[in-house]
Amino acid sequence: MRPENQSSVSEFLLLGLPILPEQQGMFFLLFLGMYLTTVLGNLLIVLLIQLDSRLHTPMYFFLSHLALTDISFSSVTVPKMLMNMQTQHLSIPYEGCISQTYFFIFFADLDSFLITSMAYDRYVAICHPLHYTTIMRQSLCVMLVAGSWVIACACALLHTLLLARLSFCADHMLPHFFCDLGTLLKLSCSDTSLNQLVIFTAGLMAIMLPFLCILVSYGHIGVTIFQVPSTKGICKALSTCGSHLSVVTLYYGAIIGLYFLPSSSNTNDKNIIASVIYTVVTPMLNPFIYSLRNKDMKGTLRKLLS
Repeated sequence: MRPENQSSVSEFLLLGLPILPEQQGMFFLLFLGMYLTTVLGNLLIVLLIQLDSRLHTPMYFFLSHLALTDISFSSVTVPKMLMNMQTQHLSIPYEGCISQTYFFIFFADLDSFLITSMAYDRYVAICHPLHYTTIMRQSLCVMLVAGSWVIACACALLHTLLLARLSFCADHMLPHFFCDLGTLLKLSCSDTSLNQLVIFTAGLMAIMLPFLCILVSYGHIGVTIFQVPSTKGICKALSTCGSHLSVVTLYYGAIIGLYFLPSSSNTNDKNIIASVIYTVVTPMLNPFIYSLRNKDMKGTLRKLLS
């Protein structure tokens, strides 16, 4: 980074959630409970999958990676938010803010790619059941996960390098509970046109393209289901895909509403609420969605408890 492009601020101030000071204690306990639920619930999913050999299938292989990603995704933002709420020490170092932005983008994109891989797995299982074991072999599953890691890492690194070249001259107060890329760009006194272009193109690749792939997969699944006039077959297919569809709706609904739909100038509070949904609420709900709607997971849990 050239000297003239280095930031003139050494830290940022995270203003946090738009809540009243007297409500800080209540919201601290609420988000602490949600974070602990996220960590313990997703760790339980990983444990159940590892303990039961019946769950050593492609679907649960992707699910275990998604659970670990959700833990990491929440851990990037929530602990710092909780510390700020408890201590009222709102500052975050410049280097820490850039690092938080990198890991936030990395795990958000990784979540997107893993959910897409799970959609492809469901597509093969329902539309090509006789060739499922041939298509979804272990090498393909490993390649899909490894590819997700590499692409997510590249996207996050590109955004971070472009962010690090910007200058932040005076205002260093972030009206958010974490170092959001879009919020940081608004504070920069440099030309951010290249950053905005990369956000648009990388967002299409990392968010919208996977989302379209999921829609196409479930379109084929829907056609296949209703071509078979069996009520039992329809119920089985819906129970298999219902959990994944719930996660897709929560995750992509919040992200698309936040980053891709036009908004008015006075929507910062709504943007923060949408960010809370996909960074805190969705990772917390995933263990409940996948365990309560899945008889194999419930059977393994009962076996473990007994």
